[in-house]
Amino acid sequence: MHLNYKSFGQGEPLIILHGLFGTLDNWQTVAKKLAEQYWVFIVDQRNHGRSPHDPEMNYKIMAEDLQQFMEQQWIHKAFVLGHSMGGKTAMQFAIDYPEMVEKLIAVDIGPFSKSGGHELIFDALLSIDLKNIKNRKAADDILGEKISDFGVRQFLLKNLTRDKTGNYSWKMNLPVLFSHYKEILAAVKVSDPFEGETLFISGARSNYINEEDFSSYKNIFPNAQLETIENAGHWVHSDQPEQLLQKTLNFLQN
Repeated sequence: MHLNYKSFGQGEPLIILHGLFGTLDNWQTVAKKLAEQYWVFIVDQRNHGRSPHDPEMNYKIMAEDLQQFMEQQWIHKAFVLGHSMGGKTAMQFAIDYPEMVEKLIAVDIGPFSKSGGHELIFDALLSIDLKNIKNRKAADDILGEKISDFGVRQFLLKNLTRDKTGNYSWKMNLPVLFSHYKEILAAVKVSDPFEGETLFISGARSNYINEEDFSSYKNIFPNAQLETIENAGHWVHSDQPEQLLQKTLNFLQN
């Protein structure tokens, strides 16, 4: 599989993976800052953005996608950062291909299975009949019946695209994401621990990581540390990009 990507800067390679319903563009601002010191790749994961759609969706196969991507780019070893679903892909990749990971960063996600939380979003997205949508406002109005948060709706609507005939479609493969939602919530599959340096970054206002669980993360990532970013929810890179940048650079450079 050839994943869609953008790259910036030069130096040691750093690969960034977005979360569920996201695209590489969500990380472009942060990537350009990091590109002042690194060769940064932002990547659309399978069934997202402009990457290929495929009926299979689980972390083992998404880790394989990343391994293939690095081989296609002639990258033998990289720093890998992933947010949410992308964080689990990054963790699975580090477990399966440890020799290819310089250091690992997981942003607001742990390695274990998580209860749902996107059911309302799926319900809202699936309620839009794209054949009858005349403009983006019409789609936003339908989403607004179930999702009150304007920021969340704007994030989701970045997936809406229009072809030359004026018809709307989703960039993401919504049916596959919905049917494989359990796999997206699942824990990473551990063969052996990843011994490399690992940083978990938590948003203080998010419930995706808690300090009580962190000690058990170290069974899988024995060289892990945890940093919490104040005044940030799950979308840490959007809420507190400067703090995220600082903690990321401190970890990569020390």
